[in-house]
Amino acid sequence: MSEKIWLSSPHMGGTELKYIHEAFSENWVAPLGPNVNGFEEDLERFLNQDVKVAVLSAGTAAIHLALIELGVGYGDEVICQSMTFSATANPIAYQGATPVFVDSETETWNLCPKALEEAIQDRIAKGKTPKAILAVHLYGMPYKVDEISAISEKYNIPVIEDAAEALGSTYKGKAAGTFGRFGVLSFNGNKIITTSGGGALVCHAQEDKDKAVFLSTQARDNAPHYQHSHIGFNYRMSNIVAGIGRGQMEVLSSRVEARRAMHEFYVNLFANIDGVMVFSEPNADYYSNHWLSAIVIDPEVTGKTREDLRLAFLEDNIESRPLWKPMHLQPVFFNAPYYGGKVAEELFDNGLCLPSGSNLSDEDRERISNVIKVYFGS
Repeated sequence: MSEKIWLSSPHMGGTELKYIHEAFSENWVAPLGPNVNGFEEDLERFLNQDVKVAVLSAGTAAIHLALIELGVGYGDEVICQSMTFSATANPIAYQGATPVFVDSETETWNLCPKALEEAIQDRIAKGKTPKAILAVHLYGMPYKVDEISAISEKYNIPVIEDAAEALGSTYKGKAAGTFGRFGVLSFNGNKIITTSGGGALVCHAQEDKDKAVFLSTQARDNAPHYQHSHIGFNYRMSNIVAGIGRGQMEVLSSRVEARRAMHEFYVNLFANIDGVMVFSEPNADYYSNHWLSAIVIDPEVTGKTREDLRLAFLEDNIESRPLWKPMHLQPVFFNAPYYGGKVAEELFDNGLCLPSGSNLSDEDRERISNVIKVYFGS
C-alpha cells in the first residue's frame, strides 16, 4: 500500500532542537524558563496588537481560564458556536455552566450574527443573560468580526475568541486572536505550528495575563510556604515544549503560505467540477491561513456524497475527514439550548476536510488529484 497521506501532520522547521538543547544544557527542564518567556514574546510580536500572551498546556486550558477570568460559574450560560470541535464547548461544562449553541452562517461557516442576537434576546427574556460568547475562526476562516463585536458591545457580553485554528489569519489586516476580550491559540500536533501539545491565552491587559499565570501554576499564594486561597490548575506550558514553539515560530509565515497554496491547489482542481464548493474567503477583508482546506458537495448536482469520496480517499491510504459534527447534535450536549436553522447540520452532512499539510509533496498532490478525477469522472 502507498504511504499514508495525513490530513494535517506536524512539520518541523529544523531549529526546534537548538532551543531544546539549550534548555538541557542550562538545566532548564523545570516547567518554567527562558523558552517560555521567549515563546510568549515571539507570539506577542507576531500578533502585533500590544497584547500579552500566556502559554499553556492546551488551547482547552486557555478557554477554561478565560471563562474563569470572566466569572463564569455554576448555573451560568455561555453562548457557543455549534459548528466547532468539542474543546470549545467542554470548558463551559467544567465550570458547571450551560452552553447555548448557535448556528453558523453560510459565508464563513462561523457564528451567525442573526441567530446570535436571537439567542441573546431569548435568554435575557428567560432571565438568563449569557456571561460570554465563544466565537470560533473555523478552519482558519475569521468569523464576522464587525457584526459579532457590535452585538457583544450592544448587550455587554464579552467575546472569547477561539483562534485555535487561525494563527496567521487576519481580518481587515488585524491578527485573529486579538479581537475578543480573550483570545485562544492552539499548538496541538495537527495545527499550523505545533509544540506537540500546547496552547495560549491572549490578553489585552497585564493583570489578566498575571491572573492566568497564577491560576495555571496551582494558584500558589505569595508566601514562603505552600498556601492557596484559590483553586488552581496545572496548565502552564513547560520550558522544553516552549522550545519547540520557538523553533516553529521561525517558520510560521512559510507554513501559512504552504497551507494557502494547498487551498489554491483545490480551487484549481475543482474549478470545472459542478456541485463542489471549495471553502474560501468571502471578500478581501478576510485572510485565512487555510489550516484545513474543505469542500461542500451538493449530492443533487453531482450524484456523489462526501462519505463516498472519503472512502475513495481511504482506499488509496489518504486521510480526509467530515466537517466538525455540530455540538448541538452531540449526545453529551443533547439537553443544551440551540438557536438557528440547519446551516451547520447541512455543512456536516455534505462537507469534507481534505489533506492540507504544509509538508505535502508534489507526489502527494498527484495522488490526491487522481482520486478526485477518477471519483468525479473529470
